[in-house]
Amino acid sequence: MHRLVIALLLTLFSVVAGALTLVVLVDAEDRLDTCNVDGPGVRVELAGEPDGEVNGYSGAQLANAAAIINAGADLGLSVRDQTIGVMTAMGESGLEVLDHGDEAGPDSRGLFQQRDNGAWGTLEQRMDPTASARSRWPARAASASCTATSPSRTRRTR
Repeated sequence: MHRLVIALLLTLFSVVAGALTLVVLVDAEDRLDTCNVDGPGVRVELAGEPDGEVNGYSGAQLANAAAIINAGADLGLSVRDQTIGVMTAMGESGLEVLDHGDEAGPDSRGLFQQRDNGAWGTLEQRMDPTASARSRWPARAASASCTATSPSRTRRTR
């Protein structure tokens, strides 16, 4: 069973890595009518923290990516949107739940480095991978850039 979970995670992250490569290659031409395209998203079922490594990410980082993917599936988002969520957390925190900010945002916390401005929930919610992912998407969907920009630019919408 453990090997099956690892195999499923490796397959999922291979698909995500391929999608990210495709996004980079067609970034300038990516203009979509909607952010929720290509059918329903996927789910990742974990029986615990994953063993092994995928492209430098392991353990809790992979579990956090799964939480982001599953939060997107719960909201009915596409694989594209789920990928953007994972891309964002990779860039903001390396898929780690950070308990500190940086010079630009000293009050930022969590996977998405969400600020303590009331828009992203309580500290507890910002530190929870599922809750922080769920709070991220409504703001992104409300953005006018959601439908007019590429995934790499869309991921920056906060």
